[in-house]
Order: sequence, then C-alpha cells, then structure tokens
Amino acid sequence: MNIYDFDKTLYVRDSSIDFFRFCARRYPPALRVLPASIFALLGVPLGISDLTRVKEIFYRFLTVLPDTEAEAEAFWDENFAGIKKWYLDQRRDDDIVISASPEFLLRVPCKRLGIRLIATCVDPETGRIRGKNCRGREKVLRLLEQFPDAVVDRFYSDSKSDTPLAELAGEAFLVKGSRLIHWDKPNTR
Repeated sequence: MNIYDFDKTLYVRDSSIDFFRFCARRYPPALRVLPASIFALLGVPLGISDLTRVKEIFYRFLTVLPDTEAEAEAFWDENFAGIKKWYLDQRRDDDIVISASPEFLLRVPCKRLGIRLIATCVDPETGRIRGKNCRGREKVLRLLEQFPDAVVDRFYSDSKSDTPLAELAGEAFLVKGSRLIHWDKPNTR
C-alpha cells in the first residue's frame, strides 16, 4: 500500500484553510473565530496553548453552518480540481490518506477517489476534536490500529513532521509542489 498526507501533498493547499474561506464567504459570521484562533496560535511557542486547542478554537466556525456535511460536498465540487495530477496518474485502490485535517472534510475527496482515510475526528457541528489530533506519531498509531499488518510500500508528505510514517515505508518522498524528492531517512523496516 501507499500512504499519503493530504494537504500540500495530494491537494495543492491546506484544505481546512480553503474550507474556512469558502464557508466565510457564504456565512460571514464564521470570521468571528479569527481573533481567538490567532491568539491561541501565538500561545503555542510559549507553551500556553497546543495545536489541538488551536484547532478546536478555529473549528468553532462550524457552529454557524446549517449543514457542515453539505458545505463540505459543495466545497469539493468547486475544489476537487486541486488534487494533484501526479497523484491521479498513480492512484491505487489500496492507497490510504492519513491526515491531521478533519475526517468529515476529507471523506468527500477520498470517497470520490475511491481510497481509504484516517484523519482527525472533528465533530462537524461543534468543532470539538474527538480523541487525538492525527499528527506525527499519532498517524502511525492510527495506521497500525486499523491495519496491524500494514506493509507500506511508499509514503508521500510535504512535511518532515511525518518522519514517523516515512520510517515505516520502503520508500518515502517529500512533496514540493508537483516535485517528488526522495526522503533521506533511516529505514527501520
């Protein structure tokens, strides 16, 4: 199997930010989360806040949406073309996306692509995160929980924070735009 990060890997930008912009244009009260989100984000390097808390504050914008799932469908109707061509050319049925982005948001493109998804469980009505943010080592734990005998042929990500998953793969690639760069890593297989 091949495993992929989603944002800036399979998709050209950060899908959560793009979804927020999409929703804020349609529902301007969503913009109310920005000051608190920025304040919480500034607290991360100071140890006052963490990324999970920042995300929960940010995802409060979901509370102004009448139907988050329908908005996600409408968003992907407009933005599915942002899936990178290099991925579409090599897509396999056993591919898995593992992402820190919300499961409700990525479920739509993954279903359209016919691939599996492991992502952060965000309540689409409240914005609360259920469980842990699917990031870093948590991605490995989630993969092995769902696929204990997983053999990862290739792994693709735009971020070195995904090194724990890269170490599981026979080959790993850093994605920079549409370029795939071999990931120099210790192979622990």
